[in-house]
Amino acid sequence: MSAKTTEAEPTATGQAGIRKKSKVPGVMITQFKEELPEGKTTPDFTRKPIALTIQEGKTAVFKAIVAGSPTPTMTWSRANGEIFFHPDVCLQKYNEESDEHTLEFPKVAPEDADTYKCYATNEYGRAICTVVLNVIEMGFSRTKELQKLQVEDPTDLRKKLKKRNSDGTREQKPMEPNEKVWEILLSADKKDYESICAEYGVTDFRGMLKKLTEMKREREEEIAQFITHIRTLKPIEVKGDDCATIELDMDLLDSGSKMYLYKDGVMVPFTKEDGEGMRHSLKQVGKKYIFTIKNLNKEDAGLYSVDVEGVNVFSTDFKVPEVDFAVKIKEVKAEEREDALFQCVLTAPIAELKWYGKSTLLSNSEKHEIIVSEDKLIHKLLVKDCKPLDAGIYAAVAGIKSCNAWLIVEEPGVHFQAGLSDCKAIIGEAAVLECKVSSEDCAGIWYKDGAEIQSSDNLTISKEGCFHRLQIVKVTEENAGKYKFEADGRKTEAEIVAEDPPRFNAEELEAFKTPVTVKKGHKATFNLSFIGREPIKVQWYREGEELSEEGNIKIETSEGSSRLLTLKLQRKDSGEIKIKLKNEYGTVEAISQLNVLDKPTPPMGPLEIVEAGSSAIEFKWRPPKDNGGCKIQNYILERQQIGRNTWKKVGPIGPEAKYRDSDVDHGRRYCYRIRVETEIGISELMETEDIQAGTKAYPGPPSAPKVVTAFKDCISLTWSPPADTGGTSILGYNLEKRKKGSNLWGLVHPPNEIIKGKGFAVKDVVEGMEYEFRVAAINDSGAGEFSSPSEFVFARDPKKPPGKVLDLKVTDSSYTTLSLSWTAPKDIKEVADEAKGYFVEIRPAENTEWDRCNSNATTMTSYTVKGMKSMAMYWVRVIAINDGGEGEPQELDNYILATPPPVRPRFTDAKIKSFMIVRAGNSARFNINFEASPWPDVIWLKDGVPVSKKVTISNADRTSQLLIPAAERSDTGIYTIVIKNIVGQETFSVEIRVTDEPKPSGPVELDENVPGTVTISWTPSPDEKRDDRLHYLVTKRDSVKRIWHTIGDRIFNNRFTACNIMPGREYQFRVYAKNDMGCSKPSESTKWLIPAKKEKFTLIMPESKACDLQCPPKFFVPLKTHTAPQGYECYMTCAVKGEPTPHVTWLRNNISLNTNTNYFISNTCGVCSLLILRVGSKDTGEYKVIAENTLGRDESSTKLTVRE
Repeated sequence: MSAKTTEAEPTATGQAGIRKKSKVPGVMITQFKEELPEGKTTPDFTRKPIALTIQEGKTAVFKAIVAGSPTPTMTWSRANGEIFFHPDVCLQKYNEESDEHTLEFPKVAPEDADTYKCYATNEYGRAICTVVLNVIEMGFSRTKELQKLQVEDPTDLRKKLKKRNSDGTREQKPMEPNEKVWEILLSADKKDYESICAEYGVTDFRGMLKKLTEMKREREEEIAQFITHIRTLKPIEVKGDDCATIELDMDLLDSGSKMYLYKDGVMVPFTKEDGEGMRHSLKQVGKKYIFTIKNLNKEDAGLYSVDVEGVNVFSTDFKVPEVDFAVKIKEVKAEEREDALFQCVLTAPIAELKWYGKSTLLSNSEKHEIIVSEDKLIHKLLVKDCKPLDAGIYAAVAGIKSCNAWLIVEEPGVHFQAGLSDCKAIIGEAAVLECKVSSEDCAGIWYKDGAEIQSSDNLTISKEGCFHRLQIVKVTEENAGKYKFEADGRKTEAEIVAEDPPRFNAEELEAFKTPVTVKKGHKATFNLSFIGREPIKVQWYREGEELSEEGNIKIETSEGSSRLLTLKLQRKDSGEIKIKLKNEYGTVEAISQLNVLDKPTPPMGPLEIVEAGSSAIEFKWRPPKDNGGCKIQNYILERQQIGRNTWKKVGPIGPEAKYRDSDVDHGRRYCYRIRVETEIGISELMETEDIQAGTKAYPGPPSAPKVVTAFKDCISLTWSPPADTGGTSILGYNLEKRKKGSNLWGLVHPPNEIIKGKGFAVKDVVEGMEYEFRVAAINDSGAGEFSSPSEFVFARDPKKPPGKVLDLKVTDSSYTTLSLSWTAPKDIKEVADEAKGYFVEIRPAENTEWDRCNSNATTMTSYTVKGMKSMAMYWVRVIAINDGGEGEPQELDNYILATPPPVRPRFTDAKIKSFMIVRAGNSARFNINFEASPWPDVIWLKDGVPVSKKVTISNADRTSQLLIPAAERSDTGIYTIVIKNIVGQETFSVEIRVTDEPKPSGPVELDENVPGTVTISWTPSPDEKRDDRLHYLVTKRDSVKRIWHTIGDRIFNNRFTACNIMPGREYQFRVYAKNDMGCSKPSESTKWLIPAKKEKFTLIMPESKACDLQCPPKFFVPLKTHTAPQGYECYMTCAVKGEPTPHVTWLRNNISLNTNTNYFISNTCGVCSLLILRVGSKDTGEYKVIAENTLGRDESSTKLTVRE
């Protein structure tokens, strides 16, 4: 596969990267500088993007917040390919208010699924994090199906683009617009896609990208057949010399591959090099190929395509605008350090000209400034701070028109046209420094390390015209240093570095390279002299393995030479001998060969019997594994007749490993000994098995026949000959057949006409019958044993492989299984036959090989794949098979995530407590069960914010537990579990109250405000402020009953009025603080007594006086503001006086409550009370009590707030 060369991302120019840890997990920070200036920081993510798994068609958004000084810039990339930014595909945004950087996919598609990287970069560092986007393709998409119908198959488009003649050239016809746009897109940059699509009316961007990806993959496979690597593909470019070029830098598999140039689909002839007769030429420089079009005109506009051996490699669209130069650029003269200005005027407006300086394309920089007028007719090039190197020809190019002019830089005085260059010289060799000045009459002075130098025996200073040279005959260490040449006040400097790398003596090196050959047990010596700066490390190697002084190896190294001595050499010591020298200036190596000669090893079997007739035996064997380093001269044979004790020497037979023995007797058996002879010696023997001459030896069985083809009237078979031929050549074969279910075998050919070859076409078959076959070999002795039967085969025309299965879909899935169903492929006559079974294959997304799930084909049209990895991504396909073979696989359109079908989160407990009370110091534990798919994110909140680290959250399969060890009162709050996945989210809240038995209230005081009543008041309990559910219980005991009984409960203030207090009785009261855990110890009041007056009864009739006790109603104890928890009681009281007794009315939000049975209302001796048994949100509001009589009216009001 050919690919463009890419460069690794640098950290920063000339700076080393220092890895740092981020506070955010998964973020990698690289710091460019060792020390950061004060107040400056490297980039870091304060919030990194979160991985998304989202349904196709929905909006996917990655959000990130970064910090750093100076403010970092944000960029995004993806693992596979590039991000295509378009309003319909992908948008990158920044929100200044929230400081969020976002990457948004308006309608996410399956091809958007990938691993994305987010980069935050400033001049001091870079932070990187990765995030994964998974896209789930859901159900049937009518829009997608319509798009499939409207969009041509990419394969069909490629076929249209690559219609070729037999020699690989294109059909000679102009390209259609539909073909042209796709060929342009195949070679265009992604940034140009939008403008190309707009020009040719392509509106379906996603469909275009999907098709283009498939077409590119197919083209890359075709290119890989002829090209190994593509480095550069430059679009057509107009040069300043009235010509245009197309450049390709690539490696061809075959340098002789043919290249073709087309314009709008029509071949353009060209010459191999610049030719005067043709306007189009191809020039090759190394691996770079440059097509040139000369003498440009309007007719040259069009789509140019370059093909290699019939495969399109590159296409570029050449457009020629209607423009010319009204005023051309003119020659400019400028003095050194001045600015130079070129200016031209066009006949039609153009946004931008191409400016060239000395054949190099120019752009805005510190050196050059390109200026365009508002009407885009006047174009200027400003060359700043001119220097002698800036002089040359400058050109302006507009469309296919161009003009050029000289820039002449005039320099005052003498100047250097070429300065000195640094020189590395080897000690003992020559070194030269040279410079060129602008005047031949200029004299100069040479300096070394600041001191003037003159010519000497080893140093020569010379001048030749404008050239000044300094030459050192033999460089020494004293010659190293900085050299300067000064002329007319101008200077140029260079440095000579004296190096002394290790070097070999040339004559000794040539002798060392000559291979050394010795006999086994002898010694070999390798010696080589060298020079170079000490210390020099010397290493010897044999076959790449470094040698050390041990055993039979001795290494002697002295100043200027090294010697390797190997003693008592063995054959295994043969191989490459290498010496390696290394010092601070470099490394040098020399290589030789060592060949140790030894006796050869014995010949190798097994013996191959060519003939074992009654008058001759012929056989073959294999040469020895190791010939001992020498050429084989002879094989020496001995023969023994079985039954005798003597061996007969047959004699040397030459170097060929075969022998024919004609001196044999019929029926006798013979055995042979074989040795190898070389110039070094004779090998050990190899003894053969017994060979019998001339007796009947039947051949062994051939291989089982294999069916090559099967038709209704003919079945073709082949087989392999037997391994054992019986000592003679095979004359032919007998072939038999048998019907399935029968015991009778019959020859398929006449008995007197044996089969000569190793195959046969059996025509004596009945259509529809099933047969098996066997074969026997025949030699001089007769027919041998039959082979194993072949597989059963039907006598019928071959079946076509089945087509693709239909309607492949996922019916169910879990974290480890996947259920599939499909419809059998259609039976199309002469195209595809009926399927007999199916194979299911899966491929993990990270692998390239398919794994077959069922070893035997299933006949069902459904299958469940088991053993999948949870949340892993798989590609799935189904292959139909029949007797004709396997059909084409049918893949699912998108990968499958090993996860159950999407299920909206929901809680599965029948009853869930929404309130918990925990004693302080104990642990609080809350379990809740749920179901959701895919696996949801489980988040616990306390009062709307994430729980603290003290709280332990345990999530298991379909359950979550919250645990607060050693709970404290501060842990009281509303705990909310949020279960969220791609389908939706669900929440549940539980109030956990951590409390303890309350502390008692303070001193209790008694007071009589209304006759017959006692108002009890007390100091609040210390726990009242931190326990909003704390209330009070009041009990009473009198001197008559002597029993404590409750007179008030669930009192949320610090006052209570006891009624029905009778004179003459002694009363005592207790106040308890009470909460969810229980009651405190009581706080007792003093004893209360209203004495009864017992005086002698005397009746005195007073004078009758008119006494008027009437008065209007007046509240002397008003209502107080109440705040009550939801679900608890609320008790409101007030006191009123008035005569006649006033009528009391209670109202909530100005609506009367007197007839409302949800409220308990009482009026005893002017004490008015209202009791709400279970406070709810509906009870919130303003409460008012109105007292009325004939003399007037009074009211008191309060507000009730219900706390959730």
